[in-house]
This record gives sequence, C-alpha cells and structure tokens, in this order.
Amino acid sequence: MENVSNQQIIDALQGQFGEEAIYGIAESHGILQVTTEVEHIVPMLHFLYQHPVLKFQFLTDLGGIHFPEAKGQELGVIYHLHSLENNVRLWIKIYVPIEKPEVPTVTGLFATANWMEREAFDFYGIIFEGHPNLIRILNVEDMDYHPMRKEYPLEDATRHDKIDELFGR
Repeated sequence: MENVSNQQIIDALQGQFGEEAIYGIAESHGILQVTTEVEHIVPMLHFLYQHPVLKFQFLTDLGGIHFPEAKGQELGVIYHLHSLENNVRLWIKIYVPIEKPEVPTVTGLFATANWMEREAFDFYGIIFEGHPNLIRILNVEDMDYHPMRKEYPLEDATRHDKIDELFGR
C-alpha cells in the first residue's frame, strides 16, 4: 500500500489538468477538497480512478448544494471519493448556474452514482445529462419544485403559537 499525501494528489491533478483547472484547494480533518469546472469532472474522475497509485475507485457519496447568493454558481455537486487501497479521501466540487443546472452523469464510471444523482436531481433540480433514468427518487413525480433549494422561508410567519423569547428572538 502506498502512502499517498494530499500534496501528491494536488500535484497529480494539476500535472494532468493544469493549475487553472484545480482551485479552491482546502483541507478539512485531513480530507483534501478541490474545486474544478464542469467540463473537467468526468475526465478527472476517470484519471483518478485509473491512476496507478491514487486509485480513487469508490464513490462514497455525491450530493447537491445550493448557494443562492453566489450568482452564476448557485447550484453545485460535491463528489466524495475514497481510495480504499490508500485509505485516502477526496472531495471534488463543481458549480453551475441555476438557470442551466446541467452536469454530466458519472454513472458510466460509478454505478452507485445512479441513485445519488437522482437524489440531487429530486431535491436540487440538478440535471445529470446522460443519466439512464433521471426521475424523482423520494418525492412525488408531480412536484413542481425542488425542496432543498434555499428558496422557502424556514418557518410559517403566520404562526402565533410560538413564544419568540424561547427561540432567541
């Protein structure tokens, strides 16, 4: 088993895709986090999967995110990868505009992405182009909104059964 460092992962990614394609580099609890553009995500995941040392061959999770104040990058996807052989984790983030929430599917590389992408579509409205069955997974088919988007008030302003002082207001 190789002892892979986060710097080795950064060097490999920047060597393959260029420094401009890998940005937002951070680390949290030892897990490397990078951001890239939509057009790089599929080739990048294939590169990491096939790399003879890194071997990121397990997609632990894939989730949608919504930042309404980030104009042009309101919606995003975070890919949680794991190199089981090296016991190293990596998060890759991409962002898209809410007017065109299109991201290529990664179901061709990771079969587990199937339901994860359906969930991100269901809750955030992210369209995974090329997905074999992109339909809602948990909500009813005739919903005309995506409930995890930050577009709705957190509580009903017409309720009078709460005492504001108990909620720090």
